[in-house]
Amino acid sequence: MKEDTLVQISNKIKEKRREQNITVQELADRAKVSKGLISQIENSRTIPSLIVLIDIIKALNIDLNAFFKDFRTHQDHQLVVIKRATDYEHFEKEDAEGFLYQRIFTQSVNKGTVDIVLLELEPDANRPMVETEAYEYKFILKGSISYTIDNTVYELSAGDSLLFDGRIPHTPTNTGKVKASMLVIYFFEGNES
Repeated sequence: MKEDTLVQISNKIKEKRREQNITVQELADRAKVSKGLISQIENSRTIPSLIVLIDIIKALNIDLNAFFKDFRTHQDHQLVVIKRATDYEHFEKEDAEGFLYQRIFTQSVNKGTVDIVLLELEPDANRPMVETEAYEYKFILKGSISYTIDNTVYELSAGDSLLFDGRIPHTPTNTGKVKASMLVIYFFEGNES
């Protein structure tokens, strides 16, 4: 499954769940899956099986054709895409307190996908080490960040940047007393098949 399709499925599930004012737990109960699985699907961290996807769509009381109606393929690219700040999509990641994510832009590029996110970290933000199936680029916009990658800690300030393989366990920590923010760009590699 192409990463852009995965992101479209994730975003659509989250959008429809929020429109219906359903919590992640309620949707999980309706679809008879775990809350963690719904969270991972909504944050593009796992690909649901076809059966699970159908169960989730049914749990949202959405017709399958209507669910997939507005999906774009890689041939639908526009030359210029403008995204207004008011259109940024807020999302959460499991077990991440004080991490405020906003998805700015997602696009397929040369058999891969680029996902651009604005991440704000509260001073007391915390989460366990995570791994992603992408190369990650971080540009510190504001504040001081201590970035742990595997067993090494990197100290970063506004204007600093970092690029690493997200498959290595990692997590950031806000080392300041005010909210820190960074621009995050995920580079998902496409399958050659």
